[in-house]
Amino acid sequence: MADTTFLSAFRKSLARINWTWAIIGTIAGIVTVIGVFYPTYTKHLRASLLGKYRNMPIKSFPVVVPTVKYGFALDTFQVHENEFKSSDNLGAILSERNMSMADIETLVRNGRETFDVRDFKAGHSYMILSKDEKQGPNYLVYEPSAYRYFVFHLKDSLHIEEVERPISTQIEVAGGTVTSSLWESMVSSGADPGLIKTLEEALKWSVDFHHTNQGDEFKAVYDQHYIEGKAIDPGRVYAAYYRKKEKEKPVLAFYYESPYYTGYYDQEGRPMKKGFLRAPVRYVRISSGYNLRRLHPILGTVRPHFGTDYAAPYGTPIISVGDGVVMEATRRGGNGNFVKIKHNSNIQTQYLHMQAFASGIRPGARVSQGQVIGYVGATGLATGPHVCFRFWMNGKQINHNALKLPPPEPLPKAEMEKFVVLRDQYLKQLESIDLSEKKSNEGVKP
Repeated sequence: MADTTFLSAFRKSLARINWTWAIIGTIAGIVTVIGVFYPTYTKHLRASLLGKYRNMPIKSFPVVVPTVKYGFALDTFQVHENEFKSSDNLGAILSERNMSMADIETLVRNGRETFDVRDFKAGHSYMILSKDEKQGPNYLVYEPSAYRYFVFHLKDSLHIEEVERPISTQIEVAGGTVTSSLWESMVSSGADPGLIKTLEEALKWSVDFHHTNQGDEFKAVYDQHYIEGKAIDPGRVYAAYYRKKEKEKPVLAFYYESPYYTGYYDQEGRPMKKGFLRAPVRYVRISSGYNLRRLHPILGTVRPHFGTDYAAPYGTPIISVGDGVVMEATRRGGNGNFVKIKHNSNIQTQYLHMQAFASGIRPGARVSQGQVIGYVGATGLATGPHVCFRFWMNGKQINHNALKLPPPEPLPKAEMEKFVVLRDQYLKQLESIDLSEKKSNEGVKP
């Protein structure tokens, strides 16, 4: 044991000696070169340097870490950063920095398969790197999104290179209680507000996210994407929980994937996907519900309101709540622009007051659940932008929010056994979420 300790200590001492003399040798070499040109100065300089650093440990030497971005050491370039304006074009930007029009034309021609210079967007950033601005720029870097950027090689080869940033993903959990809006509650919980979209994707057949209330609770187990250590966008939700304040039982959804079955399922292994979505627009509020004795806001008379009004900004996409065939896409009286869709032999849906129809929406066109069929407007008898959604069953208009359809069949037994194992793992993760605390990391996907 003593011999081992001695040998270890000897090796460490030897390493320190080697490093010290390596540094001394380097400095001495530099001094020797200087001495060729400045012999009188060298004698004093060599003595000063060697005396100063002879007994100094290697960790005492300053380490300068270069600023690296887009794979370039920015400290070695003259850097110009800016944002594209609607009036900018590549030719003007580069010619102003001493690049010839002939080279610019060659660059555009060589790189057109990688990037079309007409695709520059106002507000997106770019960076120009030059070794010597008088000699023209060396590189231009354009970043259209956090996921990728383009490097324009402005010397010699004159080409455009696309670089996709590597994305890392880890499983995280989040939860909270709605206090004012779901968006604000998501932020205060420490989660990315983009999680709302993926949470809705899991629960959209059972939860109306356009009508949340104070006291509602949410939880999620989900993928969080990172680029260079920075959180970018939430990915797939693996387990989702939402409980309305006035209800004791929450809605739960679990993502399950196999060669034959893929999607979200409830605790009993029944598909979450129903024949119809809960609402025809995303992230809005109900401004007026189904009411058989409503005071009409324009006519001023009491008359039945057979639909549900969803208030939303002009141009908000309106989606079909189910698969079907377009019966009508026209404008008529107080309905304004509207689309009516037949889903089966006894169910139709209608969407009123549209600003415009989506491309291809015309009588006879087939549409799928979630497909955009038009855009929110205020045509016809409307006080502001909204979509009046109507649900017809057996020729009568009914309150779709009160409609209860029979549940779909659960997974077959062989699939159910595997699903239960996965479901129980996700349930433990959901149960571990303390709604009084912020988001925490879970680590590895089960």
